[in-house]
Amino acid sequence: MADNIAQHFRKEEAAFIESATGWIQQANDEYRPILTHFLNPRQQYILETLVNRETDVKLRQNGGYPGAEMQRGLIYPDYFETSDSDFDVNLFEIDYPVKFTELHHGQILGSMLAAGIDRDVLGDIITDGTRWQVYTTGEMASYISDQVTRMGKIKVRLLPMELSAHIVPLTAWEYETTTLSSARVDNVVATAFHLSRHHAKQLIEAGKIQLNWNEFERPDYQLTHQDIISVRGFGRVRLNSVDGVTKRDKLRVTLSVLHK
Repeated sequence: MADNIAQHFRKEEAAFIESATGWIQQANDEYRPILTHFLNPRQQYILETLVNRETDVKLRQNGGYPGAEMQRGLIYPDYFETSDSDFDVNLFEIDYPVKFTELHHGQILGSMLAAGIDRDVLGDIITDGTRWQVYTTGEMASYISDQVTRMGKIKVRLLPMELSAHIVPLTAWEYETTTLSSARVDNVVATAFHLSRHHAKQLIEAGKIQLNWNEFERPDYQLTHQDIISVRGFGRVRLNSVDGVTKRDKLRVTLSVLHK
């Protein structure tokens, strides 16, 4: 089954598809809910596509607050009634000397990864401009709290918070409808950040971008639904949808752009 499904996605997504089909099979066989780790938007889309092929199980996704980018998936049988607590999402506020220093998203994430914490147990890292909060899986919360005491040279404490106490994050995503000659990585990066195609290609070949949180160096790679490109020094761009083709054979697309 996994091989048949995998042909509709990318070769490098085969491992995730195998995991996802395993979760679905487990939910079907054991007739109980199966909870995933945090998934990025592309993984969420793949999982939703796979679950929609099934008749006996459903999917709900939750990242701890409305509009979360990273979310956990709950695959569950028809009889099961879900609640927010089923997602086992934990919220920490980062306590740091606000008057004397600043924190940045990359610094927070980098410090956590350097502490040996896997990316898939971390949800969104959000800020209102001063305060910072981070979502984690509940089962790893105690370990993360013990391990993370510094971010760079800054001494910090992770304070447990109720999910209802989340801050209202700064909304910096800009939505844009435009046309592209193709969905190549270099073309999308150039369009999103108003760069020349040559400059975009240089950034990619220099290893300054990530595709769906993975290192990537192929400027000719074709993006698809819910792919996210992170460009060091510029920000992030997400391909929300391809909405058709113009009379001049250009793609009509919707992008979301987050400027650094």
